Amino acid sequence: MKVRSRAHGVKVHAATIAPYGGSEMYSAEGDKARERVNAWIRTSGAFDGVLDFDAVRRDPADPTRIRIDLHMGDNLHGSDAGYAALAESMDLSLFD
Repeated sequence: MKVRSRAHGVKVHAATIAPYGGSEMYSAEGDKARERVNAWIRTSGAFDGVLDFDAVRRDPADPTRIRIDLHMGDNLHGSDAGYAALAESMDLSLFD
């Protein structure tokens, strides 16, 4: 993917999947899949840049959940503070 896109002057970036424990969607099996996908995104080398939204939103006390101050009460969607944290975490030089 990276080679083909670069041939056309396009960079490819990926974002990790944020935790979702405590939401209606959560399952232990799904969380294991999320962790595997995130590990691949971080280490595969398939992307020009990685936005680690998992690391930004993750609750250090329970890595399966979003920090309470960063979701809108449903353990799934970001609050204004959550989206601000994601924006502040981005290295804008990735887009040069």
